[in-house]
Amino acid sequence: MKYSVNSVWENKDQYDIAVIGAGHAGCEAALAAARLGFRTVIFTVSVDSIALMPCNPNIGGSSKGHLVREVDALGGEMGKVIDRTFIQSKMLNKSKGPAVHSLRAQADKACYSRTMRQVLENQENLEIKQTEVVKILIENTHVTGLQILSGGIFRVKAIVLCTGTYLNARCVYGEVSNNTGPNGLQAANYLTESLKELGIRMYRFKTGTPARIDKRSVDFSKMEEQHGDDRIMPFSFTTDPGEVQIDQVSCWLTYTNERTHEIIRKNLDRSPLFSGMIEGTGPRYCPSIEDKVVKFADKNRHQVFIEPEGIETNEMYIGGMSSSLPEDVQYAMYRTVPGLENVKIVRNAYAIEYDCIDARQLKPSLEFRNIEGLFSGGQFNGSSGYEEAAAQGLIAGINAARKLQNRESIVLDRSEAYIGVLIDDLVTKESHEPYRMMTSRAEYRLLLRQDNADQRLTKKGYEVGLISRERYERLLLKEKLIEKEIERVKHTHVGNSVQMQRLLEQYGSAPLVSGTSLAELIRRPELSYEILKTIDRDRPEFIEELSDEVSEQVNISIKYEGYINRQKKQVEQFKKLEEKKIPENINYDDVKSLRIEAVQKLKEYRPVSIGQASRISGVSPADLSVLMVYLGG
Repeated sequence: MKYSVNSVWENKDQYDIAVIGAGHAGCEAALAAARLGFRTVIFTVSVDSIALMPCNPNIGGSSKGHLVREVDALGGEMGKVIDRTFIQSKMLNKSKGPAVHSLRAQADKACYSRTMRQVLENQENLEIKQTEVVKILIENTHVTGLQILSGGIFRVKAIVLCTGTYLNARCVYGEVSNNTGPNGLQAANYLTESLKELGIRMYRFKTGTPARIDKRSVDFSKMEEQHGDDRIMPFSFTTDPGEVQIDQVSCWLTYTNERTHEIIRKNLDRSPLFSGMIEGTGPRYCPSIEDKVVKFADKNRHQVFIEPEGIETNEMYIGGMSSSLPEDVQYAMYRTVPGLENVKIVRNAYAIEYDCIDARQLKPSLEFRNIEGLFSGGQFNGSSGYEEAAAQGLIAGINAARKLQNRESIVLDRSEAYIGVLIDDLVTKESHEPYRMMTSRAEYRLLLRQDNADQRLTKKGYEVGLISRERYERLLLKEKLIEKEIERVKHTHVGNSVQMQRLLEQYGSAPLVSGTSLAELIRRPELSYEILKTIDRDRPEFIEELSDEVSEQVNISIKYEGYINRQKKQVEQFKKLEEKKIPENINYDDVKSLRIEAVQKLKEYRPVSIGQASRISGVSPADLSVLMVYLGG
C-alpha cells in the first residue's frame, strides 16, 4: 500500500534510537537501549498491544526456556516479568538429562502485558508513542530518521525494526478475511513499501492460533488434570525462589478422535490454508489441526491442552488445535473432543499472514548489511515465538546502542548460547517458514543448559552495562563456591559403612567393594549430590540464597564431567574456525579455484568468519580450504 500525506512536519524532541513495534522483541530492544543511556522512543500501533500474547498463554517450554534464562542472564526483562505474573510453572523433560530441562510457565496474559507496560512507562530515557511508522529515512546508506502516519519526522541515529506479525497483516478463518493484526488490533499497512524501496527482500509468512473458549462451558471431569511443580523454580536469576511458591491453577489434557478428524477432512476445501486463500508459509513445528490430520493421517488422536488465559477471565486456550476453518466447522470439530461437547467459543481460531524479511540480509549483530544503523529483531526476522523474539530484540537493542558508542557489536556464537544458535541460523540459512528454536539445533547443548545461563552470559551482560555490580559479584561468589565444592567432593573418600550400605540399598545402587570418592558415587545414575548428603559429614553450609544453585551445579558438573569435557574439546575446534575472520572488503572473484556456486553464495551472505562460511549451503569443505589458503591460514 502506497503512503501519501499532504503536510510533513519535524518533531523537535531529541532521540538517539527508535524502536518500531512493542511486542516481546520491541520491549527488550527499547529497554536495553534506554538502560544503556540512550534517549529512546518506542512506536506501537496500539499501547494495548505492548507485550501482547496473541497466541499461547505461556512463556518458555522446550528450548524456549533456555532463551528466556539467557535473556535474563544478559540483563533482559522477560524472565522477571513472567516470574511476577505466572499462574502455573513446570520444568519440562525432568525424566531426561539436564541438557533438555526447560522451564515453562502459564502466564496471566493481561497481567503480563500490563506489568511489562509499567516497566516501559517507568524506564528512564524511554518514551512510548502510539502511531504507525510509515517510512524509514536513509541518506547515503545511513539511517537518519523515520516518518509517522501524520507526516511527522523523527530524527534518530539508529532504528530497531520489531514489527512482529503486524506488517500488512491479514487474519483469516473460513471465508472471513480481515486486514487486521492479531486479536483484531490495527495492522501496519505502509511500512512494507518503504522497506522494499530500500532494497530489502521480503517474505510472506503465516501463523495461526486456536479458539478461546468459555471456561463455564467445559466439562473438566472428562479431562486429565495437569498440575504445576511442587517446588517452583523462577526464570530470573534475580528472583527469590521463596517469592514464587504460589497456589497454582490447573491445566487440562484431552484428545481429538476420529470423529474430529472426519469433520476436518470433509471441510478441507473450506480451509483457507488448503483452498489457496492463504499464500503465506506456516510454521512446520507448530502446525494447524488441519495440517496434523492431513500429514499424520495414521494417528487416530492428537493431544489437546486446555489452558487458562488468566486469573480474572473465563477465557481458556485450546492448545494443539489452531485452525483457520470456518466458524461453524470450528464448533463442530471442537465439540467432538471429550469435555468440549457443549463448548462456547469466545474468540474464533484464525490464521494470520504478514510481511517479514529474509534475515540473510542481516549481519550477526542483526544490523542490515547495506543500511548502517538499521537493526531488526523478532518475528519480523522470520522466526516464531515470544522467546525467540525477546532474544533477538535484546541483542538488536544492545548492538544499536553499541554502534552509537562506537563499540564492537555483541555477537554470541553457537558454543556460547541458544541465542547464538538462533541468530546464526537466521542470518546464514535459507528459511522458507517461521523459524522455531529447538534443542536439537544446538550442537553443544550439554554446555548450553538452562541452569548455567548465568555462568555463560552474565559476565557479558555486565560488560555491556545491563547487569549491576552487585549481581556480577554474586555470580563470582557462586562460581567460587561451585569450584571449591567440586574439588572437595573429588578428594573426599568414604568407606563401606553400615550407613553407606543402607543408602546404596535404598536407591538400588551396587554395594561398595572398597572405599571410593564422593564424586564416583555421584556419577552413578541412581545417586546424586543431594542424596549423598546424609553420609557427607564435611559438607559445608552454603549461603542460603545460593545453596540450591551451587548444589545443582556441583551435581551436574561431576555426573556429566566426561561428556562436558568432550564437548569442550569440540568447541575448541569450532572456535578455531570462528576466529579466522574474513575481511569485509574481500573480493571473492579474486580467490582462484573457488567454485562458481561458492562465489555466488559468499557474495550474497558476506560471512564474517570461516566458521560462518562453513554453515552456508553451497560452500563445500574444498571451498573453505581454498579460502583459508587465500587468507594465509
